[in-house]
Amino acid sequence: MDLLDFHRGRLTSRRLAVLVRHLPRDSATLRALHGEAADWTVTDHLLAAAVDQLAEANWMFATVNRDEDAEPLEYPTPIPRPGAREAEPDSEVPGVRNPSPAELAQFFT
Repeated sequence: MDLLDFHRGRLTSRRLAVLVRHLPRDSATLRALHGEAADWTVTDHLLAAAVDQLAEANWMFATVNRDEDAEPLEYPTPIPRPGAREAEPDSEVPGVRNPSPAELAQFFT
């Protein structure tokens, strides 16, 4: 396929758009457009989410079952995803408030 065919009138804009839209995941164009995010499949994102949820569940279990005088456990850091900006610990998502470790411990006791 020669891209000059588009300028020569032998390749329609619709056909060119379809070809670009259906490029394989490992194509240089998708890597240039999306960077590392082009390498991650839906399965990779779901697996990372499952690992994050498991880490949070383990943290909650350990927080609830620790000695009351012990230092609070550090919240697990999520697996970094490609294309996602790293959020600062102080920043909050609008409309969502994360409970503190003390609030979680109080909820489970």
